[in-house]
Amino acid sequence: MPAPNNRIQDLEQAIDGLVRGYEGPLEINNLGSAALPNKRAVIQALNHLKPLVYMGFYSQRSLNKSNLRYGLAEHVYPGYELLVEQIERAVSYDAKYHGAPQRAPEWPSDVALRLLSQLTELRSVLNADVVAAYAGDPAARSLEEIVFSYPTVEAITTHRIAHALHREGVPIIPRIMSYHAHERTGVDIHPGATIDAGFFMDHGTGVVIGETATIGRNVKVYQGVTIGALSTRRAETSLPLPRKRHPTIEDDVTIYSGATILGGDTVIGKGSIIGGNQWIVKSVPPGSKIFGRAKEGE
Repeated sequence: MPAPNNRIQDLEQAIDGLVRGYEGPLEINNLGSAALPNKRAVIQALNHLKPLVYMGFYSQRSLNKSNLRYGLAEHVYPGYELLVEQIERAVSYDAKYHGAPQRAPEWPSDVALRLLSQLTELRSVLNADVVAAYAGDPAARSLEEIVFSYPTVEAITTHRIAHALHREGVPIIPRIMSYHAHERTGVDIHPGATIDAGFFMDHGTGVVIGETATIGRNVKVYQGVTIGALSTRRAETSLPLPRKRHPTIEDDVTIYSGATILGGDTVIGKGSIIGGNQWIVKSVPPGSKIFGRAKEGE
């Protein structure tokens, strides 16, 4: 083992090498990154927003009409302040380094307030998601068990918050939220995906849903399902990427484990059942049942 003085000299040499590396041409240098959103603060904001949807599950005290407002305020005020600061950082950085349009000074605050005002509607949609999980999983013993212990509830809750910010045009922050949920649950939903109420991922691990996917009401998917895009690299074409790159899944569809559905023109018709491990790149009509190599009955 080298002597302490030698270690200090080695560490200083390592720092010298890192400094030289940051003077080079790499795109990930980002020495102005102090202006970037702080990942930890974004997650703290998210962790104040989620209890507003499930107060009875997150509260450390008994709640009633007399103290509910106080319990909500404990999360609304710090969540709002954290979110406004992080949105300010995100839009400032996006304008300075990526040429995005400048936003009015009050825009971050307006976005945060609009999100908070939408949480009552989001609670209704998430209630339908939790009820769908209870109806769709015979192993579930109660709604409380689902909210407390199903990682897919964590994933869809985070997605619905991130999606609201994505629709507002907030950069970076929705992706930080979605990948935080991915790390925790194994479910990867791009915040741009549009997902209607009553959505249930049974088990959920390995589910991937792309940016421009559209999913209707009362859709159920199992683990390992991919709703993705056909591979396109930016360098392969001078044309802009198509606006719709990911499939449309209509109402009341069930997709079993391991199925892969790709392409912006692909539509899975209402009420269809897609069997496990299917590879689908073409639309199927409503009421289809796809198992093995052919539709059921063929």
